[in-house]
Amino acid sequence: MKVKIIGSGGCVSIPRPCCNCRVCKEAREKGFPYARTGCSLLIEEENILIDTPEDIHVALNNAGVEQVDCVLYSHIDPDHTMGIRVFEQLRMNWLNVSVGIPNENPIQVTTLPRILEDLKKQATRYGSMMEYYEWRGLIKPEAGEFIQRGDLRIDLIPVNKEQTVAIFVLTEHGRKIIYAPCDVKPFPEHPIFQGADVLIIGNTIVGDPVEGGIRVKNGFLMKEDNPLRKDLFILEEVLALKEKYQIPRVIITHLEEEWGKSLDDYKAMEKQYEGLEFAYDGMEVVV
Repeated sequence: MKVKIIGSGGCVSIPRPCCNCRVCKEAREKGFPYARTGCSLLIEEENILIDTPEDIHVALNNAGVEQVDCVLYSHIDPDHTMGIRVFEQLRMNWLNVSVGIPNENPIQVTTLPRILEDLKKQATRYGSMMEYYEWRGLIKPEAGEFIQRGDLRIDLIPVNKEQTVAIFVLTEHGRKIIYAPCDVKPFPEHPIFQGADVLIIGNTIVGDPVEGGIRVKNGFLMKEDNPLRKDLFILEEVLALKEKYQIPRVIITHLEEEWGKSLDDYKAMEKQYEGLEFAYDGMEVVV
């Protein structure tokens, strides 16, 4: 089984617009993989994409993706959904539309029922964007708790009782990858996580531990009572999940510009931990 992390960034892309910090300047000068687009994942053999951040078209082009047949959504947050117009770019042919020729190859869109309900509420003055693309025949939305493609099964595990966030568990030929990109703290209890080959997880503070908290960009001290600590993991908490579920390899994604670290900084940090890596755009994960 092979997946590609085509977007490893956080709530903002790197380089951040108008920012001249060290990390953003380096990303402008060197491009990918120092640059990062919004958080997204591609299951290459089945042409399945998870999430559409606003710069998803950049991520798809950078990764050399030639086809997308299915899109899964993790939750409603803008940094995971606001690239929804990519459905037009992938399937809309305005010349055909002008002479009444419809699209005959809609993209399947699948997520948990509550998340699909939330997606349909994203609208302009013309109405729901999701329903518009369905009406145009560009997509075929459906709610579900799993999808099956040949030997590949993808389970959507709810993070909370409201089922507004999903974790994806990919299983094929006895191999298992967990993709938990965002809003997954507290991490749900579920036996399906046990013994996975890889955990790809976001929402993790990657700073420098010091007395009184964690140092991040521009020397900001994130103290233990900072409200972000309730929503984001620290590395020790991620390593505890690794041990709890006996997962040999963990990859941190959704890397925020606010952490103030470049690709080289993350590569240096990897030497300090066994079985812990940091994602970058274009990173292939094979199990």
